[in-house]
Amino acid sequence: MRNPMSFPFISTCVQGTRVKFSRAGGALSGVLLGGAALLATTAHAHAAASAPNVENGRYLARAADCEVCHTAEGGTPYAGGRAFSLPGVGVMYAPNITPDKTAGIGAWTDQQFVDAVRKGISPHWKHLYPAMPYPAYARMSDAEVRDIRAYLATLPPSAQKTPENSVKFPFSIRSLMVFWNMLNGPAASYANDPTKPADWNRGRYLVEGPGHCADCHSPRTRTFGLDTSRALGGNVVNGWRAYNLTPDKQSGLGAWSDEALAQYLSTGHADGHGTAAGDMADVIGHSLRYLSASDIHAMVVYLRSIAPLHTAEDTVEARTPTAGDASLPQNTRGARLYASTCAGCHMPDGTGRQSSFGTITGARSLGADNGHNLVQLLVQGSGMQTTTGVQIMPHFAGGGLSERDLADIASFVMTHFTTATPHNMEQAVHDARQAN
Repeated sequence: MRNPMSFPFISTCVQGTRVKFSRAGGALSGVLLGGAALLATTAHAHAAASAPNVENGRYLARAADCEVCHTAEGGTPYAGGRAFSLPGVGVMYAPNITPDKTAGIGAWTDQQFVDAVRKGISPHWKHLYPAMPYPAYARMSDAEVRDIRAYLATLPPSAQKTPENSVKFPFSIRSLMVFWNMLNGPAASYANDPTKPADWNRGRYLVEGPGHCADCHSPRTRTFGLDTSRALGGNVVNGWRAYNLTPDKQSGLGAWSDEALAQYLSTGHADGHGTAAGDMADVIGHSLRYLSASDIHAMVVYLRSIAPLHTAEDTVEARTPTAGDASLPQNTRGARLYASTCAGCHMPDGTGRQSSFGTITGARSLGADNGHNLVQLLVQGSGMQTTTGVQIMPHFAGGGLSERDLADIASFVMTHFTTATPHNMEQAVHDARQAN
């Protein structure tokens, strides 16, 4: 890049020379060579300053949860193929973003990658669907997105091809995304709010930007855009309830201590609040647990500042059973089934026998929204990567347990550990199994 100060300096020296070349030639040559050296040094410094930072790209890719969305279950990391089922829209598959030049993004330019991530426009003006959270990623700068690209370029290339989307009309017309963007985004990076402390600004950036928390934890409008009036107020995504993240004390995070919330975000478990499962377990295992303690703290600070919203679906009052096996009643099918299939890990009082991750007392999932996530756990199971290995909650669909058995277990858990009143649990189990 041309240095704007070097060329005028040389020009002035040349135009101001009124001596003979025999005397001025050496001086002029020195000026020209010195100017050229200055240009070369400045260009080198500029190139070094603008070179992508691979380590920052690795950190941001984790903060943005890229691996989870772009990896099929049991598949090659970042090679795509994970299915996203959107009610009323269809099924979309995350693409391969490894550096393979045919199946992946190896042939893309940096600018094409930036446009895809921040604007939702891939090469040849192919508009992306908002299952890719580019409206949130637009909060990142071009330089930060180039850092992510530099990190992705270090991954092993995969030739795995992405399945074709199965999207219903009129959503199958990609050009309609132009109008969707007019209504719903994308947003843009923004300057820090000078009236707020640095950790609040950092937390807002992480929650609203790469972390794209609202994409799961906010309800959608009729156009499938985020309902900003209920931002972070809870929603159902991929069959799992993404709970209210606002500071409401009954249905949100208002009753959590800062320490418990930070522990949950960084490890996936907090005593008195249970353990992350489903999609949230993926977010913890592949993203949040890699963030620095200061960034986790910043997220907590920002989440505390949001206006509280109350959501009836996320409201539940916990019970604390008396410790010891004698506290487990044996007068219902659900209690007897819990004793034989669940108490080995979770104890009669909900205490984790082998690990603190097995402690379930206080977990919102045990009763909220008619035990929605509890049923999902029984039907699907869950696993989470941690610093000590994979923490697994196995599913119980099949293996000799009927839908009625699972419904009875769910009903017992809801009434033993919460004040919730279960209803139509066998139908809830059946619906969850059909959805999977």
